[in-house]
Amino acid sequence: MQNTSEIEELVKLISKLPGLGPKSAKRIVLKLINNRDELVKPLAKTLAEVYKNISRCKICGILKSSAVDCSYDNCKIIEKKYNQICVVENIADQWSIENSNVFQGYFHILGGTISSVGQRKEDLLINSLVERVKKEKIDEIILATSATVEGQTTAFYIQDSLKNVDVKVTKLAQGLPIGGEIESLDDGTLLSAFKHRSKLNSNSR
Repeated sequence: MQNTSEIEELVKLISKLPGLGPKSAKRIVLKLINNRDELVKPLAKTLAEVYKNISRCKICGILKSSAVDCSYDNCKIIEKKYNQICVVENIADQWSIENSNVFQGYFHILGGTISSVGQRKEDLLINSLVERVKKEKIDEIILATSATVEGQTTAFYIQDSLKNVDVKVTKLAQGLPIGGEIESLDDGTLLSAFKHRSKLNSNSR
């Protein structure tokens, strides 16, 4: 069968998604084509709306409506006030922790790790995390970076960045396996990691 350029381009794009290769992408494309009214039209509409209306907050990194502003003094994304911030590498980690219901507080999504390929620490939202702690009434920063070399390097850098700020810094402990990534952990493991987190700095709090 001779594929059209549109189909070839769609297969190429879909194969870039996590966990998908060319064969899986072709099966997905065939499913879409065979159900164009039920899948293609609403999918195209929804993707266009997400592209237009959804963005990452430049301060905390969470997904938000582009019409909603977020500032250090008045976060309009989350109306309820908390005194803890959980720092994670990416949005998938935030969703995993939220689904487990083991943490009630603010999230701060870094957007990667310091040692990630092509990732500079200047590109991560570490400076804005320090500013959040200074401007908001935050008692504790929970570092929920992965137990990889990159995740631990990032955690140490954040700890050092907060050494002159009056806030308790803790890190997920038992239940988090060496080399493990947050988004792959089950609810019980996350609960244990949060429950047994350890203090990292010697600030007064």
